[in-house]
Amino acid sequence: MQDTAPSQDIPQTEPVLSLTLWPNRSLTREGFSIMSWIIGLGLAIPILPFLGTSVIWGLAPFGLGAFFLFRHMIHRNNRDGELREIVRLWPDLIRVDRIEPDGRERSWQANPYWVELRLHDDAKIENYLTLKGAGREIELGAFLSAEERVALRNDLEKALRDVC
Repeated sequence: MQDTAPSQDIPQTEPVLSLTLWPNRSLTREGFSIMSWIIGLGLAIPILPFLGTSVIWGLAPFGLGAFFLFRHMIHRNNRDGELREIVRLWPDLIRVDRIEPDGRERSWQANPYWVELRLHDDAKIENYLTLKGAGREIELGAFLSAEERVALRNDLEKALRDVC
């Protein structure tokens, strides 16, 4: 995908197919927050018997460090979950816009007649899905499960057959 604006304009008509792909989120932000505070309390339980002793000063930094590291990783996971891929298909254009968690946008587009959709069985990632056209090959839905990538391929193949 490229970071610059593609040369071809987006058609003004409605696309034949429009899909928005995003990573699976098993908990809401509020759920992650509640879970992190429960884990924080769980990390504090082994330290409680040492309250009022000098041993607390040796244990507290590790408990607090583990808690804040966990919170940081939860926030990072939430931010990474904001990734989006938008796949749109018109009779004369297929376009994939990838919106990164930091807001950067990358786009790829090609004529659907010349696009090759491949599901790689021999890749490191099971059912690795790529789109090839306009001199480039891009991955599609790498954050999806293997079964979801197969379903995505089936949907895209059907839509590509219908427009070509």
